[in-house]
Amino acid sequence: MVANPTQVRALLKAVSKHSERGRHLSAFFACLYFAAMRPSEAARLRLVDCYLPDNGWGRLDLQGSSPYAGTAWTDDGGTHDHRELKKRSRNAVRAVPIPPELVGILRAHIDAHGIAADGRLFRGARGGDLSSGEYPSIWRQVRQEALTAAQAASPLAARPYDLRHGGVSLWLNSGVSPTVVARRAGHGVAVLLKVYAGCLDGEDEVANGRIDEGLSAYGDDPDAGPQSAHDE
Repeated sequence: MVANPTQVRALLKAVSKHSERGRHLSAFFACLYFAAMRPSEAARLRLVDCYLPDNGWGRLDLQGSSPYAGTAWTDDGGTHDHRELKKRSRNAVRAVPIPPELVGILRAHIDAHGIAADGRLFRGARGGDLSSGEYPSIWRQVRQEALTAAQAASPLAARPYDLRHGGVSLWLNSGVSPTVVARRAGHGVAVLLKVYAGCLDGEDEVANGRIDEGLSAYGDDPDAGPQSAHDE
């Protein structure tokens, strides 16, 4: 079960009020949902990758990720392995259109926190790479604050990565073509449909409403087609 937009907004608000680190990480979590980014991709996001207009939709041109590897497994002795996008060639770029809501969140983040020396938007507590171990504890705490007791006890958005699941599920349930969703999320279509088979919380009510609309579009005459607004 994945979170719906209302629940995600409540979670992001709780993160921003949690602490100074929470204020810094709120936009990071927002990227996982509104752009369906992997955490390792968001950790690598740079200002040069972002098109953030004053109005309308923006775009993120994703060019790599920074998963944790440990100092023994990286070429430079750092803790993170800076690499190409998952299952993509070294110079591949994945363009992800982002809604105005995320554009505003990122612009506000940059105004408040600036960027790292290398252009990254998100930094670790000591200024280096954002570690995958830094943010799960904050997420666990804000779930208790932002969700109902029943929701917090459920698997709903249990991990930060689940925000990506929620974003992809929202796109699919909004009627976006699986081909387009797969391209934006960095998946093959077959994998997309297999992995993201989960439902949005409250999706049944939305589906029922759509079916009601379809049923009510037809009158009692078995030979008549659907009624239009001009027929009423």
